[in-house]
Amino acid sequence: MKILLFGKGGQVGWELQRSLAPLGELVTLGTDSQDLCGDFTNLEGIAQTVRTVAPDIIVNAAAYTAVDKAESEPDLTRTINTLAPGLLAQEAKRSGAWLIHYSTDYVFDGSGDKPWLETDPTGPLSVYGKTKLEGEEAIRATDCHHLIFRTSWVYAACGGNFAKTMLRLAGERDQLTVINDQIGAPTGADLLADVTAHSIRMALQRPEVSGLYHLVASGQTSWYHYASFVIDFARQAGIEIKVAPESIQPVPTSAFPLPAPRPKNSRMDTCKLQNTFDLNLPHWQFGITRMLTEILEK
Repeated sequence: MKILLFGKGGQVGWELQRSLAPLGELVTLGTDSQDLCGDFTNLEGIAQTVRTVAPDIIVNAAAYTAVDKAESEPDLTRTINTLAPGLLAQEAKRSGAWLIHYSTDYVFDGSGDKPWLETDPTGPLSVYGKTKLEGEEAIRATDCHHLIFRTSWVYAACGGNFAKTMLRLAGERDQLTVINDQIGAPTGADLLADVTAHSIRMALQRPEVSGLYHLVASGQTSWYHYASFVIDFARQAGIEIKVAPESIQPVPTSAFPLPAPRPKNSRMDTCKLQNTFDLNLPHWQFGITRMLTEILEK
């Protein structure tokens, strides 16, 4: 089996290289790849790459994820998040390949306090969210075999992430303010990658599982409680922390105005995924603890 992975340089793409390797021959591409095109702004080059590689599985971990910058670059964002995935779906349909794609909680308007179901009405608030939704729709329109995984609050041990930022600031400042009215589940790129590999194995045996799934760690938290958990863990691990626990202050989203609105409710119901693929998703604290243990030992 041959697998073509786009977006190898991102957090999810990095972990996918590990999780997909046992499944077959793996071809990995990033925007700077030379022999084959991995640049999603070059749609003709992407189509030619798929035809040259002739994969059984196409995994798309590439996306335009600069949420605020997207507001001023809607055309570029749409090319990468909508047109390119649609093109991959067309090529998958033509060749009979499976397409694995990742989407986001930003396709919803963030209202209410109930976990979002795959069947709930969408209502993206930003260019990023709108183009990611359009990407989903472009894939479904081709009727190719596909798995679309909507996720949220993704982190990895490699590269920058919220936890690392909080640890740095906690070591520098006497006081921190962190948003407390956005609720979701921090989800590790390693979890996404492992579930992807598991799902691909099953999908090849059961093509009827093709469709849209919500994939996040279990449980829920706010950015404020997430930050507090990270800082408390580091303090107990003997890391020098300047900010006192009582000096971490919760604030509303309005305290940090940004070009792109953030959904306040990023809770996602994962029952469909767990029931279909016979999975038990770990609590978000488990993944964060694992990641913190790794980065604090370096």
